[in-house]
Amino acid sequence: MENHHKHEHHSKKENKHESHNNHQNHDEHQHHQKKENKHGGHEHDGHENHHDHHRMMIEDFKKRFWVSLILSIPVVVLSPMIQSLLGYELTFSGHLYVIFALSSIVFFYGGFPFLKGMVEELKKKEAGMMTLIAVAIIVAYTYSSAVVFGLAGKMFFWELVTLIDIMLVGHWIEMKSVLGASKALELLVEMMPSEAHLVLDSGEIKSIPLQELKKGDVILIKSSEKIPADGMIVEGESYVNESMLTGESKPVQKSKHDEVIGGAINGNGSLKVKVENTGEDSYLNKVVNMVKEAQKTKSKTQNLANTAAKWLTIIALTAGFGTLFTWLVLGKEFVFALERMVTVMVISCPHALGLAIPLVVAISTALSAQNGLLIRNRTAFENSRKISAVVFDKTGTLTKGEFGVSRFESIKEGEYTAKEVLQLASALEQNSEHPIAMGIMRKAKEAGIQVPQTQNFEAITGKGVQAQVEGKSVSVVSPNYLKDKGIPIPDHAFSDSAETVVFVLVDDNLVGFIALADEIRPESKAAIDTLKKNNIKVYMATGDNEMVAKVVSDKLGLDGFYAEVLPHEKVDIVNKLQSKGEFVAMTGDGVNDAPALANADVGIAVGSGTDVAAETADIILVNSNPKDIAKLILFGKATYQKMIQNLVWATAYNALAIPLAAGILYPTFMLSPAVGAVLMSLSTVVVAINAQLLKRKMKEE
Repeated sequence: MENHHKHEHHSKKENKHESHNNHQNHDEHQHHQKKENKHGGHEHDGHENHHDHHRMMIEDFKKRFWVSLILSIPVVVLSPMIQSLLGYELTFSGHLYVIFALSSIVFFYGGFPFLKGMVEELKKKEAGMMTLIAVAIIVAYTYSSAVVFGLAGKMFFWELVTLIDIMLVGHWIEMKSVLGASKALELLVEMMPSEAHLVLDSGEIKSIPLQELKKGDVILIKSSEKIPADGMIVEGESYVNESMLTGESKPVQKSKHDEVIGGAINGNGSLKVKVENTGEDSYLNKVVNMVKEAQKTKSKTQNLANTAAKWLTIIALTAGFGTLFTWLVLGKEFVFALERMVTVMVISCPHALGLAIPLVVAISTALSAQNGLLIRNRTAFENSRKISAVVFDKTGTLTKGEFGVSRFESIKEGEYTAKEVLQLASALEQNSEHPIAMGIMRKAKEAGIQVPQTQNFEAITGKGVQAQVEGKSVSVVSPNYLKDKGIPIPDHAFSDSAETVVFVLVDDNLVGFIALADEIRPESKAAIDTLKKNNIKVYMATGDNEMVAKVVSDKLGLDGFYAEVLPHEKVDIVNKLQSKGEFVAMTGDGVNDAPALANADVGIAVGSGTDVAAETADIILVNSNPKDIAKLILFGKATYQKMIQNLVWATAYNALAIPLAAGILYPTFMLSPAVGAVLMSLSTVVVAINAQLLKRKMKEE
């Protein structure tokens, strides 16, 4: 059954491409750097731990927030400033020590992530949000503690605890809404089976763990199994599905002396393969390493909130120490200068900044998910507004990624209708797992065709199949069979070079034909038109041959295409466009797209594809609809505007409050910490309301 179809392409050029691809896939990856990665070993554990660590961190922030919030309530209620502000009095012997004790717990327990974060940021010489928060809480805590134990001045304990509470809830919201850890490498490793069937010298088959496989071993790969290692076929013939690895949409026929790739899926024939590459030398591991390198590079980019926090830290420290120094020079006593400095530094760490970005992120993430976009990398989502070029993978992204019937016709209309031609073909194809057979069966099911039974089924080696159907001898054959028999091929049979055509014969008379191709998604054209309207260039990169790529490109009106592309070449395409100054988004669904998705400025995975592509990408299209990419870019712009507006709101009062807190209008007017606190609260409310307006914006899109 296995060699039932060798449906040969009608074009020699295409055959040449296919064989070229098969050999090249393996060879072109030899130059990549070797790195240790024993499948199922440390790499896998490390990533699982990383993912668990991320979940634990979310839980940790949540726990710290609730504990700190409960302890903050008595601190706020007992605070002299709040009492004078709200006009009530609640004091008892030693109440200041109670405030100090509770605030100390909140400072050390609730503030710990920020103190630790500051140390890490300063080690990297990248002061950001953690440094800004840590400086404010250290100054407030140290100064207020000194006041409790005798220093003249005002306490800032209630500002300290509320600042910690708000920052904890901000980080918790943010971490929950954006998945911070990537399981890409773990999933790549999982693509390999855990064991292999080793063929012993005696001919016996022994199952061994994958890591025990050595170069030169001969292994048996049964029907529908994953291939455990790169190698060369020494016996057998089968169709191998490499689409998730190489992007070639059609399962490739493999026989003796052909190369196979670890991670590909065998069809319904069994193969004996001599192992050539295992572990760190394998094709799949080359992809693992490319993804790893790209993710390392990408994680260095800073997002908007960190950039803003970095500048606010510099401003806060400069303004704080500048205030202290200025008042001392002007001859004021140290206690007065110190109080002004602390007021400035506490006020210049806006509570609103802790919520400005996380709130927008949480709302935009939730809204995006409702609209079929899962955001995994916040920085990339913020940057989606800058996209100037999109590189689409073809198979499974612009096209459906499965062989479907594009046309079926009758040549003898009086004797057989087109539907009857499809019915006869489906009778012969009903028991086959060949991609062409499966495409024909799908179409027959769609058309509601009753599939008749067959007798005396047999394969015509390399040319097709034949059987008796309702007393007639029916054959489904390749163009070469017709040539051999001297049967003329109808002129209109090959209207599209991207199609594969099979012919249906009844008693050796040609009655019709069926053309199959990887169908273009109906949404693709509209998506590309929208992108081009927004001045975004659209390219396609595919593992398929040039003729197929050109047909798809011409139908969709792309700005250009790259054919017969290997995974590292997709990375090269992204890099080349980036070097020309383009801000590149890459979309794809296969393992072969993972390195390019990781390297692109914004990686967008199509949800119907592999987990590996999804885990490597920054954004996932749940509905696999290319139109959502245009929606993403427009929504990305709206989200970024909201973040900017919120940052302006969150820091605008700083421009007013810092000089007043520093005492610029002294002695006429001095901004008391209480008024500063009211300004802070107002700023936080404005930020929260503004973030909610994003919902209205999404409805407009």
